[in-house]
Amino acid sequence: MPYVRSVNVGGPQEVTWLGRPVVTGIFKRPVEGRVRVRRHNLEGDGQADLEKHGGEYKAVYAYAREDLDFWAGELGRDLSDSAMGENLTTVGLDVTGAVIGERWRIGSALLEVVQPRRPCFKLGLRLGDPDFPQRFGPAVRPGAYLRVLEEGELGAGDEIVVEHRPAHGVTVGLVAYAYFHDKSLAPRVLAAPELAPGARQTWERFRRHAG
Repeated sequence: MPYVRSVNVGGPQEVTWLGRPVVTGIFKRPVEGRVRVRRHNLEGDGQADLEKHGGEYKAVYAYAREDLDFWAGELGRDLSDSAMGENLTTVGLDVTGAVIGERWRIGSALLEVVQPRRPCFKLGLRLGDPDFPQRFGPAVRPGAYLRVLEEGELGAGDEIVVEHRPAHGVTVGLVAYAYFHDKSLAPRVLAAPELAPGARQTWERFRRHAG
């Protein structure tokens, strides 16, 4: 049974990275009890850069514990839940194989998979490794951004029920692979009508340039 191992939230804070101050909300921490799911985020959570993080189509970020374990092996050190700055650390769910538009019922909330993550320098900041973002993307273990279709509450231990999976078969992993390895797959990516609007604009540009 797929389930939520931890729910992680945190607000923006200022830290020093590579000799300069950075304000970031990537330092999430697991919380106990039920957490309110709102349209743009989880209660108690916040983002510093709302242009690149947060908003309706990046309201919740999910990452699989299995992928954290992969990176722990690659990096040679333990990684705690929330290490990728994720809101939901999942177990037993192939997040990379999730279909764009797939809907997850968690607690009383309904969430929809809308795009993979594209890493920025703050992921390197979180792990203390400035080169990590360049490794993260091409490895095609991006995690999934979710939008909130129905507000509600969820908590650690909740089952993840896949209530709907579109037939087009465009997965989070396919979109990430196409971006980092083969942008000629743009027409395939665009076959997913549920793809987040900002991502769709990017892929429309890729398709035009390929043509």
